[in-house]
Amino acid sequence: MSAPAPARITRQDIEAKLRQVRGEVDTAGEAATKAGTMGAAVAGVVLIVAVYLIGKRRGRRSSTVVEIKRF
Repeated sequence: MSAPAPARITRQDIEAKLRQVRGEVDTAGEAATKAGTMGAAVAGVVLIVAVYLIGKRRGRRSSTVVEIKRF
């Protein structure tokens, strides 16, 4: 008993496999792009809030108090 002879690999077989792999890569790329965009948006909001809070604290700490008295 001998093993059956392997089928010859044709150009169509290679192209079909490349299309399959490319489809998987495109799907993963889209998911990564969506995650990256969402991460950038969250990081931007956190940065804006942090700058606001730091500025608010600094402004309160170094603000000058002016008293005006009338006689």
